[in-house]
Amino acid sequence: MTDASPVHPEPHFDTVLVVDFGAQYAQLIARRVREAHVYSEIVPHTITAEEIIARRPAGVILSGGPASVHVDGAPRLDPAVYDSGVPILGICYGAQLVALQLGGEVSKLDRGEYGKTELTVADQGGVLFGTDQPRDQIVWMSHFDSITRAPAGFDVVATTSHVPAAAFEDAGRKIHAVQFHPEVVHTPHGQEILKRFLYEACGCRPTWTMTSIIETSVEAIREQVGTGRAICGLSGGVDSAVAAALVHKAIGHQLTCVFVDTGLMRQGEGEQVVETFKRNFGIELIHVRAADRFFERLAGVVDPEEKRKTIGELFIRVFEDAQGGIEDARFLVQGTLYPDVIESGTKDAAKIKSHHNVGGLPDDMEFELVEPLRSLFKDEVRKVGEELGLPEEIVWRQPFPGPGLGVRIIGEVTPERVAILQHADAIVREEIKKAELERDIWQAFAVLPDIRSVGVMGDERTYAHPIIIRAVTSEDAMTADWARLPYDLLERMSNRIINEVDGVNRVAYDITSKPPGTIEWE
Repeated sequence: MTDASPVHPEPHFDTVLVVDFGAQYAQLIARRVREAHVYSEIVPHTITAEEIIARRPAGVILSGGPASVHVDGAPRLDPAVYDSGVPILGICYGAQLVALQLGGEVSKLDRGEYGKTELTVADQGGVLFGTDQPRDQIVWMSHFDSITRAPAGFDVVATTSHVPAAAFEDAGRKIHAVQFHPEVVHTPHGQEILKRFLYEACGCRPTWTMTSIIETSVEAIREQVGTGRAICGLSGGVDSAVAAALVHKAIGHQLTCVFVDTGLMRQGEGEQVVETFKRNFGIELIHVRAADRFFERLAGVVDPEEKRKTIGELFIRVFEDAQGGIEDARFLVQGTLYPDVIESGTKDAAKIKSHHNVGGLPDDMEFELVEPLRSLFKDEVRKVGEELGLPEEIVWRQPFPGPGLGVRIIGEVTPERVAILQHADAIVREEIKKAELERDIWQAFAVLPDIRSVGVMGDERTYAHPIIIRAVTSEDAMTADWARLPYDLLERMSNRIINEVDGVNRVAYDITSKPPGTIEWE
């Protein structure tokens, strides 16, 4: 198997590297940089100065993190990075690291700063604070240790009542640091500060636009595939749909889409996929009905990781069997996204779970991967889809896991259990649509756990399945909060599921955020 690494867009785009010091800060910073139309990638804090210089970034941002710089084993940055000449912005933990490693002072005070804090900008303002910004502004703090003295040669450009060096910089060395979090929406001028670093300190060009992304991707796809043939695993979800449209734009008739009906899709989705892509888009589509093969292979499989890998491997085997008249196809198009790569465990991040289109692929796969969305977050994928002219019902469809309902059924996956979940899930999605909450909810679905519970229906005791409703809000799936659905909406869902779905006698609502949970149950 050929491992398709993230698209490195040089020389078309300036690149900013976001050094990850933990939690979810790095992902949010990377997204904010991209919102300023500058390409960003997340790298581990173990990256060396030599590796950074080899990447030729326009700038480096050091993220926040949950650790204290004084704790034994706390992550550090290669000190040589500070002398690399690459512009640097340290944020929160990153700012404390700049202070500590360059000879400043980071102290434990009698109290930390958390939440909204008033920041006072010095008269000279520095590179990060424009003349159009107020001298007194609100920022979002989240720290206990505080920077009490900036390193020698640095100018303090902002303070708070508890932090003498809330922002400091050495403009000559192009090193800047802020104790607060400019990447969060609770810092009203935060995006302006990031833009000034990107445009003024780094000299970045705001060229990371949907049009330029498409043009660069088309060029890269044509270079990779050449005159060869490619097949795309089309699921009907937004990721595979946008990937298919992008590759079709690049190589046209050289692409054949294969829709593998695993039997694990949402209710009525198989028919909709065929109708949309074969009849409406004119893309060559092979429809493979493989539910029996998947159920047979999944019999007795209960471990979540084994399930994902089983589904991923069989998916590829079905592809290999389905080539039919395109035996010469050696490229496989997949809708892998940047969060998939991060969560599946790269040197940039710890493994959370194996996405079937990343970690679940067999080592002896015969295809070379084409993953045009591998460097994009979900919101960027939707924008690319709109730019490509895909219909709204495809572009704004809720995310659906590659392994389908197989990871929303806890325990063994059987046709009977899938039928129960499909029916309950259809009710959840129908009620969300009726309540006009589709654009407000990132995902809303049903989960079938591997237990039964006692209930009473009529005058009889029941021993049936519970259904768990999961609904979350998010921007990119890296973090998520449970959706505060109205009680009357939850009541309608519960009543309908219990009354309409055979074998169900109880409904629960999952109020776990991510972290500590994940969006999917497996």
